[in-house]
Amino acid sequence: MSSTQPLRSLNINNINPRVKEAKYAVRGELATRAEKYRVRLAKGYPPSPPEEPLPFDKVISANIGNPQQLDQKPITFFRQVLSILEFPGLLENEEALKSAFGYKDDVITRAKWLLSEVHSVGAYSVSQGVPGIRDSVAKFIERRDGYPADPGQIFLSAGASSGVNTLMSIICAKPETGILVPIPQYPLYTATLSLLNARCVPYYLDEAKAWSTDMGGIKSALEKAKSEGTDVRAIVVINPGNPTGASLGPDDIRSVLEFAAEEKLVVLGDEVYQTNVFEGTFTSFKKGLRDLQKEKPEKFDNVELASLHSISKGMVGECGHRGGYLELIGFDPEVAAQITKLVSISLCAPVTGQCMVEMMVNPPREGDPSYALYKQEYDAIFHGLQKRATALFDAFRQMEGVQCQSPQGSMYLFPTITIPSKAIEQGKKEGRQPDEFYASRLLDATGVCVVPGSGFGQKDGSLHFRTTFLAPGTEWVGRITTFHERFMNEFRD
Repeated sequence: MSSTQPLRSLNINNINPRVKEAKYAVRGELATRAEKYRVRLAKGYPPSPPEEPLPFDKVISANIGNPQQLDQKPITFFRQVLSILEFPGLLENEEALKSAFGYKDDVITRAKWLLSEVHSVGAYSVSQGVPGIRDSVAKFIERRDGYPADPGQIFLSAGASSGVNTLMSIICAKPETGILVPIPQYPLYTATLSLLNARCVPYYLDEAKAWSTDMGGIKSALEKAKSEGTDVRAIVVINPGNPTGASLGPDDIRSVLEFAAEEKLVVLGDEVYQTNVFEGTFTSFKKGLRDLQKEKPEKFDNVELASLHSISKGMVGECGHRGGYLELIGFDPEVAAQITKLVSISLCAPVTGQCMVEMMVNPPREGDPSYALYKQEYDAIFHGLQKRATALFDAFRQMEGVQCQSPQGSMYLFPTITIPSKAIEQGKKEGRQPDEFYASRLLDATGVCVVPGSGFGQKDGSLHFRTTFLAPGTEWVGRITTFHERFMNEFRD
């Protein structure tokens, strides 16, 4: 055998270049290192030689919105129903479920109904999702917005990420296709565009105005992209925002929809944080569009909107069960048929995830046996998140060179940091962007893993990082403030 003959078919130079180009900072190099630290600590603290002991006893994964990894408790009603769905044999002794384990009548009733709809959570469903569950989603949307929803235009998905991938796969017809994406943005969008060999058209959110949309900036971004030969087909809006935590008001939503109508753009409304709103109230793009259609029917009748929701966020936090939905409004029926065909290639979303979606959109209501506990758990999670968000915001306000918008919604804060030039130079020596250097040092010193702002996109010359406020307690906030003071002193000019 020749020594030059390759031993394998695949190597880094002949795999799909689109995969190599895609970047997903939320689970990037720092997250990988944080997991290695977690494994070391699991072996015992302090670790045995020859490893040096770590200067912390716990890793705080503030890099990703993964609530139950950070000790958010699951909602009892959801898990009790799910336990019966996973093992229907429990129904053979309903009295034992009630007397020994505290299951209420509405838990058993819901489980029986869901089993009648899915037959078994171990079986495939129809590709678009269980019809009865799509009916529940449609009723939820109507209660939320005051306008009817068509179950035939609702697709159950493996989390919102799957829905985004489906929609972008339909929209991105050629390399010149472009999609307007907010900067900073959740890197799912730019990564997916890389995989599809399509173009990201960035538009910058206005940090000085609480990260609101800047219509002048959006229009300029569109014109620039057109001048470069980009066929811009859609605009992404994340509301409430990720990573910024901003919550858009009705006027912002109307402005985006008016722009989309004028430019014939599909609107992708990422609304997975719709229950995580601390300031004001959530307004959906669906409601904004229906209001405009009522006022000016001819102008807005053909606007195409796809809105997405998920069980992964909010007070549900069931990331691992992979459930979500997307609703199509105003899409050509032939295009919708192609979306149905595309999702059928993956057979169906996880059926347990679909059932979780049903419980999210149709939880216990006042008067139901499980309502009191559900309300207690829901409110405790919400107020706990708000309390920790406020504590983190207050800490950032006291830190030298740090500015941060007040927490409006979602699960994140995205502070601006100004660090000494010596720190920037040291980062260059280590081959790191300044905010990446800061986040790397923070992880090594405290065990707190955040995501550098460069992973989401940011204006030239600005530095940020994104942190969740999901971790329980506030001790870890003190770790950040102590580190920051030492960091600034170490590199002070």
